[in-house]
Amino acid sequence: MDFFEAASLDGVLALAREFEPVDYETLLLDQALGRVLADDLAATEDLPPFARATMDGFAVRAASTFGAGEGSPAWLRICGQVAMGESPAFEVGPGEAARIATGGVLPTGADSVVMIEHTAAVDETAIEVYRSVAPGQNMVNRGEDLRCGALLLRRGYPLRPQEIGLLAALGRMQVTVFRRPRIGILSTGDEIVPAATFPEAGQIRDVNSHTLASLVRRCGAEPRAFGIAGDRPDELRRHCVASLEDCDMLLLSGGSSVGVRDFTVEVLSSLPGAELLAHGITISPGKPTILARVGQRCFWGLPGHVVSAMIVFSAVVRPFVERLAGLAPDAVRHFPVTARLSRNLASAQGRTDFIRVRLREADGVLWADPLPGKSGLIHTMVQADGLVAIAMNTEGLDKGSTVAVHLMSS
Repeated sequence: MDFFEAASLDGVLALAREFEPVDYETLLLDQALGRVLADDLAATEDLPPFARATMDGFAVRAASTFGAGEGSPAWLRICGQVAMGESPAFEVGPGEAARIATGGVLPTGADSVVMIEHTAAVDETAIEVYRSVAPGQNMVNRGEDLRCGALLLRRGYPLRPQEIGLLAALGRMQVTVFRRPRIGILSTGDEIVPAATFPEAGQIRDVNSHTLASLVRRCGAEPRAFGIAGDRPDELRRHCVASLEDCDMLLLSGGSSVGVRDFTVEVLSSLPGAELLAHGITISPGKPTILARVGQRCFWGLPGHVVSAMIVFSAVVRPFVERLAGLAPDAVRHFPVTARLSRNLASAQGRTDFIRVRLREADGVLWADPLPGKSGLIHTMVQADGLVAIAMNTEGLDKGSTVAVHLMSS
């Protein structure tokens, strides 16, 4: 594929389906937060397993309270008290009531609960009820939350605290999830030195490894740093082979642009089972991005500029990581914020432009302020709240236009 025959953004994103999710592992429930469920789960019992009260008060037959009011209370005989954690052995009949606390098991015959504040004691054996209740009021029936055999959770969805609680309610203390994808990160360039090193003239610190690792972690994947490779084909190939053996995806930053030191495609061509899928994407920044498949592994050649690398990851790479992680398409929810553009934005047709913006509110209107500065300046990413995408067949956006801002923190 010729470099200048750049692939469209939509075309590249569609290639994510060509990569299979990673394999499974079984975890204890308390270790599973944020992990992606690997199988559909069905309820193995009714939830709740018995009819129970949701208010402190008296278990009654609703019909015994019909017509009750402040001027004409219903008189009910107390037939017992429900002990917490026990199933009552008595029955509530017409004109009867049983003391019950929140969570208590409803006795046979009772179909509702009268709140205690709507009653008054006559003596130790009877109460007056000042407000009627309907059948099912202030209680939940057996299986009202979930019926045994009902679909509980779907494969491909991440486990949030509420799903963890639901599984605990059903006694599921282990769960099978997709393992976290292992994402290798390799920086390239003779001018790159570790971030802890004071750079000499012509050298720059390795910023990409740290920013990309953070982006990978935020996707729920596991980053693995493989250091820095120099601008020599044999050295780069050695690093790539070692990285791909241990990872599901490799992010190589630098070496994707046209130039005498662009050895990435040469090295890729020498790897067994390698297939170049895209050498260039119609986006800005990030046009020289490379996508390849090496066996079953996903290989990315990202721009060396940290800003470009971060934007390409957010707009293009992230969906591939989510695919590897086993996420179902409708489980991925990155909702943009709607705002109004504070000034005109020009754009070249034939590419998708990603513009960094800062959000501010004025007079009840949320505004998106495009950030000035060259594409390689990392401080503009620090200032940015999100990105606005200008479609490839659009010449620009006018001041006051409504835009979708994809938040950097999401």
